[in-house]
Amino acid sequence: MIGIIADPADHVVVREFFELFKTPWEFYRVDRKYDVLLCAADAALDKTSKLMLLYGGKKTAFDEEQKHQTRCLEGSTHFFSHRGNQIPIYGNCLTFPEIENDLLVEEGSREGVTYLDESAERVVARIGYDLFSEVRTLLTTGQPIVNASLPALDLHIDFLRDLIVGSGIPLVEVPPVPEGYQFVACLTHDVDHPAIRQHKWDRTMFGFLYRAIFDSLRKVVSRQMPSRDLFRNLAAALKLPFVYLGLAKDFWRDFDDRYLGLEKGLRSTFFVIPFGDKPGNKSSGPAPSMRAARYGARDIAGAIQKLDAAGCEVGLHGIDAWIDSSKGRQELDEIKCITRRSEVGVRMHWLYYDQQSPVALEKAGAVYDSTVGYNETVGYRAGTTQVYRPLNATRLLELPLHIMDTALFYPSHLGLSRQQAKSLVRPILDNAVRFGGTLTVNWHDRSPAPERLWGEFYSELIQDLKSRGAWFSTASQAISWSRKRRSVTFETDNSAPGGARAHVAVDQRDNLPPLRLRIHTPEKLGSISTHFSGSYVDTVVGESMDVRIASEAAR
Repeated sequence: MIGIIADPADHVVVREFFELFKTPWEFYRVDRKYDVLLCAADAALDKTSKLMLLYGGKKTAFDEEQKHQTRCLEGSTHFFSHRGNQIPIYGNCLTFPEIENDLLVEEGSREGVTYLDESAERVVARIGYDLFSEVRTLLTTGQPIVNASLPALDLHIDFLRDLIVGSGIPLVEVPPVPEGYQFVACLTHDVDHPAIRQHKWDRTMFGFLYRAIFDSLRKVVSRQMPSRDLFRNLAAALKLPFVYLGLAKDFWRDFDDRYLGLEKGLRSTFFVIPFGDKPGNKSSGPAPSMRAARYGARDIAGAIQKLDAAGCEVGLHGIDAWIDSSKGRQELDEIKCITRRSEVGVRMHWLYYDQQSPVALEKAGAVYDSTVGYNETVGYRAGTTQVYRPLNATRLLELPLHIMDTALFYPSHLGLSRQQAKSLVRPILDNAVRFGGTLTVNWHDRSPAPERLWGEFYSELIQDLKSRGAWFSTASQAISWSRKRRSVTFETDNSAPGGARAHVAVDQRDNLPPLRLRIHTPEKLGSISTHFSGSYVDTVVGESMDVRIASEAAR
């Protein structure tokens, strides 16, 4: 059991952090003995714990008592290094210049960010940043684009786990990894342009012609596109007048069949715009007119019903739900009416979102949101692959978005070749295997069709996800599995000082993969700063099971 001392203003952050790092913890009680005491406030310390972790980005009374020399780091973002991992720090932080320690170092100065005092009785680790302030930033403001490739929140969890296990203390957790798989893969599709016939003499039509002809020629010359794709795009451009006349098939239609064929039985989620010709609003006024879709959900009711019959999910591609709960309720009701589903999730059109959006979406009746991501790049806006609850929400969960086709290939964004895109995506897939969680992919409805022709890359991405052991789920299934994991509770075990009991009450008839209970059994050799050793054992969590976890203090 970990005892937590934190500023009361950070208690909501602490609770959410330990839903992501699912391990026994409680707020510090004076009548309890803890194997691990984590202090993130300048407070009087109980020095009976085997491991004391003192987080803080400013000089504390403990630093004064120990006569630590500290150096406050100025500037907006600093990068710390832990075992080759780069961790961005967005708030106050400091180093200990006189301490020789490579456990965690500031990359610019190579000064230690962690002070360690190891003895036979206990280990004291003073870490020079505010953990819960960093978590708050990641789950609210999010990361700037320049740091999109860094899974910062997952790395904070990893570092804390290393500190505990590296101190020789057993650790139990419920990892964000479904039993039988390495991670969750959620395939999603924003339905923006289901038919090119709906676009005549507008920006979308002229953009299509430019990219089909001139941009395709440029890409062939620069070897970013094979010549066969150029011929397909030229053929589509020549066919366009006949599409408008009704004499040729609309090559953007039948997106439902196209994806059912590409995904070959995998379930995915389609986010559908409820009402046509409505651009909606920004926080400062009307949104650009080009944001308005040329269709509404009822226009593609047949495709929606076909996808539902195939086991796919249809959610809301919201217009104003992110900022206006009453309009959000109308938008959700439109999707519910067509799908006949009582619970619907959301991804906002153009990824419109602000810090008050979770409250608006929750009031509107959305069961989850999947908007938090980047238009311009791929990666970790919230610093994690895990589903999380926004700090101002009560029930709504956020399924963050990680990989989007337009971010990879649009010239106005990254504008990558297929090989460059593979190289950029590969570390994100590697991290999914390492940290677990849910990797969310967004491939737009028209992307496999001319002029984009991104279907081959998408098919190869699916094969890569399969080879890495992904469980493919709809967005609502990923949310349900995360709720099941969040339902695990850890309670104080009064029969063993410092011990805890894990209580799980789940319904295995939900057709979701089981949970795992992971017990780390460390072997401490030498110093925590130079050696991390140990192994873990996973146990499949059955229905309604209680597990007693012995503490180090009770051994």
